[in-house]
Amino acid sequence: MRAACLSFAACFLLSAAVPDAAFWKIWGDGYAELSSYDLVKTHYGTPRAGTAVAIFVTETFSNSLRVKADPGKHSKQDEFPVIKLNLIKDFRTGVYDYNDQTSSFLALAAVNGRPAGSLTKVSYSSQEWCGNIFHQLLFDPTSIRFWRFSYFDGEGDQSGTLPYPDPGVAEDALWFWARGMAEPRLAPGATVRAPLLGSLQRVRDRRQPAAWSPATFTRSAVSRNITVPAGNFEVETFTVEAGGLKRTFLVERGPPFRMVQWETSDGEKGQLLASTRMKYWEFNGPGGESALKQLKLNVRPPRTM
Repeated sequence: MRAACLSFAACFLLSAAVPDAAFWKIWGDGYAELSSYDLVKTHYGTPRAGTAVAIFVTETFSNSLRVKADPGKHSKQDEFPVIKLNLIKDFRTGVYDYNDQTSSFLALAAVNGRPAGSLTKVSYSSQEWCGNIFHQLLFDPTSIRFWRFSYFDGEGDQSGTLPYPDPGVAEDALWFWARGMAEPRLAPGATVRAPLLGSLQRVRDRRQPAAWSPATFTRSAVSRNITVPAGNFEVETFTVEAGGLKRTFLVERGPPFRMVQWETSDGEKGQLLASTRMKYWEFNGPGGESALKQLKLNVRPPRTM
């Protein structure tokens, strides 16, 4: 089936946005999915080699606080399920390195006037030798609240609201979208247009405020095979073009639809090294670092000299 759609609603797959039994069979086991990637990121006009780790896990969220809900602390009316993505990118620029993390939370039930499959919160932090940055968005029915704190002149101590057009999509939800968890859900070969809010990492990289721009979302009609460090995969291609930038996601064709490769036209690329499921928070004691072998990542040395 192939379709070209000018309206957002026309290209929805008619399957329910609410996660089904097949989703919870994968994501309801109490484990997190961890995937490691070879990363190339252009910074200061030069490609930089690094690593990335993507952590997906389901949690119970408090709507009043927009944080993970501890058991028994909140009423059932205040709780809703989310799937979290922590995307960590580490890369070096000369003598010093960058440590960036984006945490995105996708609602798995209708909340705040938005359907299941909508982003409810995203935060971004960046640490490097010059200073650090924190930027957070909370998604409400008709607007987005933001807070931004930064060491850098012109970026620090800001707060306010952004418009939230219906059916706007945040770039920080695109990993969920490409994996079939978030709107807009496209049939194979379909194309749809909708507003896109640039990612918080992109806000920082371009030194520009967060803004919406028209975007074109496309899902490939057929799959293809690619080879990455983790092996050979049959993948589908999902692309988003907006603001002069093309984002391409190559996603495993079958469950659990892991991200095999992503690439942007401004010089960022990630390729899958390894993937596993584990309760990584239980590996925080001495010796726990041995679990990094499952992700083909090296243990950091105790000192650099």
